[in-house]
Amino acid sequence: MSPKETKRVTAREGYDLWAGTYDRTANPVVAMDARHTLDLLDPRPGQKILDAGCGTGRNLERISLVGAKPYGLDFSLGMLRVARKNVPRVPVVQADLQSELPFRGAAFSSVLCALIGEHLDRLAFTLSELWKALRPGGWLVFSVYHPDLAEAGKEANFQLGQTEYRLGAIRYSTADYLEMTWAAGFREIRSFEYKGDQQLIEQIPSATELLDKAVILALRAQRPH
Repeated sequence: MSPKETKRVTAREGYDLWAGTYDRTANPVVAMDARHTLDLLDPRPGQKILDAGCGTGRNLERISLVGAKPYGLDFSLGMLRVARKNVPRVPVVQADLQSELPFRGAAFSSVLCALIGEHLDRLAFTLSELWKALRPGGWLVFSVYHPDLAEAGKEANFQLGQTEYRLGAIRYSTADYLEMTWAAGFREIRSFEYKGDQQLIEQIPSATELLDKAVILALRAQRPH
């Protein structure tokens, strides 16, 4: 059923509303992120790993399965309620990534921050906080809607009843992401672009428009020793 109206909401409002159906929404950007981002993170047994913007816990569960110790953080209480049901043994906390993080410094072996950067207007501050949360030698994996998608007007959106909700996307460039990551103190920064392919189309047939187009930008960066 096509939506009868479109409503623009803040990211927090949107994710609170979306929480109940998020995991059942066919989302090509999430599908691509799920396929690639954890490979970059490469979680290992015993590592303490922060999922900053954990949503419904899709990555927390996979991190747990390899024997690592994940911790989740999100600003959406609705998403965290779902995460607590999905991964009841994983500690999660409500906090805003654009404020000081509620952890002591150098607490984590790795940090994952997936698909929320385009919602953060204080992203430089957030990256500095994630740097502080990492142990020296620890790695950050940071992924976003590819800037080409944001530039083309793509943004997080979902339908509830007869209303389509749109959450907006800040139009950072790839250079912006790289420069802010460097300025936060990270080094060994590598960027990765992932394009829509046949596997994505088979998984989500409606994603044909993304074939051969850059869907995800991911950065892997280290807090130096």
